Amino acid sequence: MNAIEVHDLHKAYKDVQAVDGVSFEVKTGECLALLGPNGAGKTTTTEILEGYRHADAGTVRVLGADPRTAGLDWRARIGIVLQSDRDLGDLTVRESVHHFAAYFANPRDPEEVIAAVGLEQKAKARNGKLSGGQRRRLDVALGIIGRPELLFLDEPTTGFDPEARREFWVLIEQLKADGTTILLTTHYLDEAERLADRVAVISRGRIVACDTPAQIGNRATATAIVSWAEHGVERAESTSAPTAFVRSLADRLGGEIPQLQVHRPTLEDTYLSLLAEEGES
Repeated sequence: MNAIEVHDLHKAYKDVQAVDGVSFEVKTGECLALLGPNGAGKTTTTEILEGYRHADAGTVRVLGADPRTAGLDWRARIGIVLQSDRDLGDLTVRESVHHFAAYFANPRDPEEVIAAVGLEQKAKARNGKLSGGQRRRLDVALGIIGRPELLFLDEPTTGFDPEARREFWVLIEQLKADGTTILLTTHYLDEAERLADRVAVISRGRIVACDTPAQIGNRATATAIVSWAEHGVERAESTSAPTAFVRSLADRLGGEIPQLQVHRPTLEDTYLSLLAEEGES
């Protein structure tokens, strides 16, 4: 089954077409990363899926229901980590997590959640005194406390230092292993490559590509650049068959190839190329 199904979604704000015929699905247990520049339609699409905004046209099914009419039982099955949330400033971290846990019939253990997001040392601190990165960790804790079947993550690691980001990735991978479906929006391409089963690139309100991180935009079969040093001179050549080229190069040079590097387009290279094709700067 699909946890999310979107078909021909449209949403306009006066003369601005924010979402222009978006269609995609997210399989149950899958992590889909929705990538795109600011203003591409990511936030509007996600808010429609969460039930906070209504589409002008198109159909949406989230966990089998229309978010516009779904009730509290449906909402208890989803978790949302918003891009920015500054409520509950007078509560401590521990009070906030325990408070939210009380809303759910089968919540995760609040103390385990606090530890999982790395806030044990800040459990008694008031939310208003947390740093930006610490507040993001609290947002994540509140998003996962109810054991959601479907988790929306909107720029979840903004403000995290590199170590904290990687610790967060481990947490998300644990949630995936438990069967949680995840819709992730992020500007960090390494984050999408690490966490996502598939990535969808949205530009000017339309999905322009959707595939696995390794395959999107024909990345796996794109021309490779082989570079090496020969007789003290740095050389490079483009080839669609890098393995065969390196083998012939090794035969010619007698085995060892000085300064050998083989470069295929990264996910970032492919993403920027897709946007350039759509006229995005």
